[in-house]
Amino acid sequence: MSSSEEIVDHSQIVNNPLESPAVGDSRVSCTIDLSAEGKQFGTLGVPRSSNQWSDLTVPIVSVANGVGPTVVVIGGVHGDEPEGQVAALNLARTLQPEQVTGRVVVVPCASPEGSKAYTRTWPSGIDFNRSFPGDPWGREDEQLAEFMSTELFPISEVVVDIHSGGRGGLHLPWSEMHWVDDPDQRRAMVEGMVAWNTDWCCVYMDIGGTGLLVGEAERQGKNVISTELGGGGHVTAEIHRLAASGLANVLRHVGVLEGEVVQRESPPTFLMATELDCFVRAPESGLFETLVALGERVETGQPVGKIHFIERPDREPETAYARNDGIVCVVRAVATCEQGDNIVVVAREVDRAELN
Repeated sequence: MSSSEEIVDHSQIVNNPLESPAVGDSRVSCTIDLSAEGKQFGTLGVPRSSNQWSDLTVPIVSVANGVGPTVVVIGGVHGDEPEGQVAALNLARTLQPEQVTGRVVVVPCASPEGSKAYTRTWPSGIDFNRSFPGDPWGREDEQLAEFMSTELFPISEVVVDIHSGGRGGLHLPWSEMHWVDDPDQRRAMVEGMVAWNTDWCCVYMDIGGTGLLVGEAERQGKNVISTELGGGGHVTAEIHRLAASGLANVLRHVGVLEGEVVQRESPPTFLMATELDCFVRAPESGLFETLVALGERVETGQPVGKIHFIERPDREPETAYARNDGIVCVVRAVATCEQGDNIVVVAREVDRAELN
């Protein structure tokens, strides 16, 4: 068996606990050699103090063969988003070195405890997707983020981060990206977004704080490809197929996976949700009733939802209104809401030329 065909399971290797990292070095242990060829299964160990006095363990897989791009594929940044976790697990299990030109590094589930609890955040309440670029001497989420920022992103040309709406949001199944200023990076990201072959492609802004995984990868100049594949706490077979086929096509598109790139018969619909007016917030706390459907076109001032008050049946519901013309791309999936919760997102349709 050649080195490019060897499959090694490093998951039982333990680093010497007496060895301390230099200041600024990652404290996360990695049981695989990211520079080696072949297929390796291993783990990332994040040191922490718990009732069991055990590391936080995050699986990692590397499949490498020859000279080519390095792609990092990450699922499960949010634990209640199984679409990416399943797609990444299937990829990690089935991908073989002879199919690869370059290297594919897969972190199937970046938030394993959140996944087990089926929650967006970690049990500590931390949103891992607000932990970047991280800190080697910070909380465990910051240590893991720092490892990705300093060990995984720098060796990669492409970072794939697979998301969905989780339990809280119903999304049009789309591939997505941030707006980045560098035209070459932006062009590569648009092409990668289109390669997922979703019906919708969305350029979005952050409204829930800073510290996103994709933001750090973008800052490092990477071709970042992400998704929001449905959501609402359930996954259909159609979405699982889209997650798997889109991921494989993106890997072919960037040249790391063998096979011909699949092209859409018709172009996707391009959306932009890059202004605060796109995001409709709950005006009060109560029970949310949606008045619009995903994909529906709405106009400024159109009612998009009502907030009902279960303790005040005599009170008229409070209405929420669209603040711009566009297409409904997100609807809150959970009826109970607090004042300020995002309940609807209305994106404007754009021509692809606007993204160049």
